Amino acid sequence: MVNIPKERKTYCRSKKCRKHQMMKVTQYKAGKASNFAQGKRRYDSKQMGFGGQTKPIFHKKAKTTRKVVLRLECKKCKTKKQLVLKRTKHFELGAKRDPTGHQY
Repeated sequence: MVNIPKERKTYCRSKKCRKHQMMKVTQYKAGKASNFAQGKRRYDSKQMGFGGQTKPIFHKKAKTTRKVVLRLECKKCKTKKQLVLKRTKHFELGAKRDPTGHQY
């Protein structure tokens, strides 16, 4: 399980900063697919009419993990950058840790 704080200090490469700043961390999420992208238009036109499914549908899923992408936003200049983490099954942002070991 990967647990990452909601803020981290890292390098901001915008022309305003060009030094280490506090960044706000969020998890990247892909946007809604557009119906007017070239690939979607081509696929829809190929599917029209008779003849069934024209392109392969992927079924043989092998991976059990996902690569996590962090979206870092500079608090000073609002510049955004992305940071790819390694593969992980469980990912948390800023979760409180339970203290380990002996409790008095």
